[in-house]
Amino acid sequence: MSQVSNVSACEPRWLTLPATPQLPAGGREGVVERADARIWHAVYGSGAPVILLHGGLGNSDYWGLQVTELAKTCQVIVMDSRGHGRSSRGSGSMSYDLMAGDVMALMAHLRLPKAVIIGWSDGAIIGLLLAMRHPDLIAGVFSFGANSNPSGTHDFTKSVVFNAYIARTGEEYALLSSTPGGFKRFFDEMMAMWTSQPNITADDLQKIRVPVWVVDGDHEEAIKRDDTLFIADNIPGAGLLIQPEVSHFSILQNPHQFTEDILRFLREKCIA
Repeated sequence: MSQVSNVSACEPRWLTLPATPQLPAGGREGVVERADARIWHAVYGSGAPVILLHGGLGNSDYWGLQVTELAKTCQVIVMDSRGHGRSSRGSGSMSYDLMAGDVMALMAHLRLPKAVIIGWSDGAIIGLLLAMRHPDLIAGVFSFGANSNPSGTHDFTKSVVFNAYIARTGEEYALLSSTPGGFKRFFDEMMAMWTSQPNITADDLQKIRVPVWVVDGDHEEAIKRDDTLFIADNIPGAGLLIQPEVSHFSILQNPHQFTEDILRFLREKCIA
């Protein structure tokens, strides 16, 4: 898969965009149909279920450096959000609510009584929504790089790294999607969603009763730190973790650190 990067190898880690990994071989792939869309997923390992939700414009391959280690002790499920990667777009406006419903449909399809959500960016927002609305089905949420509302984000179009990510995901979309020429339209739909959603209030966050870690990078270029603190401060008992020397793309910039933090969360809060 072609990679795009506008940063130099001598730049600090948080100003790099390492190559997108690949998912390991051996995943049990499948498709769930919901709301006119076909949602692709793959399952690895066995044990307590852990669902990995990727960021906006991306796809499940971005979890390629976490899956193998997590699957040693857990049943790991990756899914491409609707319109992303191998999943089709379906009808209706793009929304976090719609994508959260897709996660619920996948859990029902796989007959999962409960699952931990590990979310990055848009996936982190979806995880928080699921914790609010389905506490009986969600065992915990590791939420990296979420925002509570559109005002909680910086203008990421001014970021060299984020623009490199957008260019890269356009190439990946052309390779993975069933509508390879549709990235421009899809990107515009996502921008419309990002400028109007989510709309998570303090009251919403205060209703969460499942274990949550609110996580971000110390050089985050897309999410305002005040909004990260707002989320952490309003979720009862939430942990706050700021990872060192990484940005919104910590998952690529320091995958070992990212994986170890997930494992620590699972050990301490969710899975014995």
